[in-house]
Amino acid sequence: MKKQRTLLKLLSVLFLLVFISGVSVFGQKSPKDKFVFSPLNPIKMPQIETVTLKNGMKLFLVEDHEYPTIDMRAMIHTGSVFETPSKIGLASITGQVLRTGGTVSMTGDEIDKELETLAATVETGIGQTSGFITVSVLKEDINRALEILADILINPAFREDKINLVKIRQKSAISRRNDDIGGITRREFRKLIYGKDSPYARHPEYLTIDAVTKADIEQFYKKYFYPNNTIMAVWGDFNRKDMVEKIKKSLGTWKKAEVKVPMLPKVDYEYKYTVNFINKPDVNQSNIMLGHIGGLINNPDYPALSVMNSILSFERMFKKIRTDEGLAYSVWGSYGAGYQSPGVFSCGAQTKSESTVYAIELMFQELKKIKEKEVSDEELAKAKDQFLNSYVFNFDSRARVVNRLMTYAFYDYPLDFMEKVKKGVEEVTKKDVLRVAGKYLRPDKVQILVVGNKDKFDKPLSTLGKVNVIDISIPSAKAKKSEE
Repeated sequence: MKKQRTLLKLLSVLFLLVFISGVSVFGQKSPKDKFVFSPLNPIKMPQIETVTLKNGMKLFLVEDHEYPTIDMRAMIHTGSVFETPSKIGLASITGQVLRTGGTVSMTGDEIDKELETLAATVETGIGQTSGFITVSVLKEDINRALEILADILINPAFREDKINLVKIRQKSAISRRNDDIGGITRREFRKLIYGKDSPYARHPEYLTIDAVTKADIEQFYKKYFYPNNTIMAVWGDFNRKDMVEKIKKSLGTWKKAEVKVPMLPKVDYEYKYTVNFINKPDVNQSNIMLGHIGGLINNPDYPALSVMNSILSFERMFKKIRTDEGLAYSVWGSYGAGYQSPGVFSCGAQTKSESTVYAIELMFQELKKIKEKEVSDEELAKAKDQFLNSYVFNFDSRARVVNRLMTYAFYDYPLDFMEKVKKGVEEVTKKDVLRVAGKYLRPDKVQILVVGNKDKFDKPLSTLGKVNVIDISIPSAKAKKSEE
């Protein structure tokens, strides 16, 4: 009897727990309920100091005493867009060997060994429209790290063995560039938009790598690497005045010069409708990209374009092609905008071969719809919230803040540019979205690229228009030389 009473008590307790938990569950909001988020708290900006040294080098400094480290990142006005067509790859090789080639007093391997002992890094490189330098070091070793950095920038050696090593790596990358279907798609789509010989789309070949000499590298370095052509951000555990003095001591001897940086190449884009295909019989899915030229970030319509792109890409194409139709492994869209040269507007998808043309037709449907009718209140609110709620992550570290401000200064943008974009997004209306979609999107003049196995397509690509087959075979350096 006693056991029965105990059992009944246990059952009663269990029933009560289940009931309480049930009430708790039913009291929660379901995924379909609308959530109301409170406004974001004001963002507190770190104090950033700007200093220009006598040799013309501009510094952005911000103290951050959370960790005993100091980091630096510099940008130099240079880039691969300034290479001659016969020596494509020169900028990249220069940027790498500037560091690995060592200095007059130390080899690159000796620098590697000492930096490893210090648990520090010093790296250099050159991209499309800028060069970069990065330094990361414990604060007690900052003096030595600055000495090494100054030696690299002022007295580079560009040793032949390191030049040859970089060339071997470049050639290895060329030999493997057609292994990845996504890489092929992105590379060849840029050629369609900018032109295959454009500095914004071209890439190295065996012949252009072989053509680069040590003299070319030294000349490229001497043309651009000067303090008055450099801007640097410094953040970490330091006193600002002390850090400025340390940088003056190490980099103050870096002599300035008259630097004539060429104007960036212009982009002359012709809107046209094309259908392009690259055959990859060894794959069972298609990579699709379609689009045309984009714009500049400083376009007054950029905030509205950002909102429009979010709705088109995520609320429309993603839901239609992936969620509703189940056709794609991934779907994306991007209204690309550059600081000084226009980006690329593109929509893309990865889908099984058997749904290739149908997926493209759905993409066209969504491109046309967003030009014809205003988006819904819900779509607008969601797109704006997505931007505004992610906006705070631009300020989640002092490193992000100071690097962004340096980048704005590098490209002659106002330092409060991001705040202006945020304000612009907040003011975007449904009419604005419809207006910019009508003004900037040209579905009748897109360029289509499909990389895949044509034998498995649901329909011939020719149903979309005349097909241009792109040859991606890699030219042989020997064959080129024999032709000459």
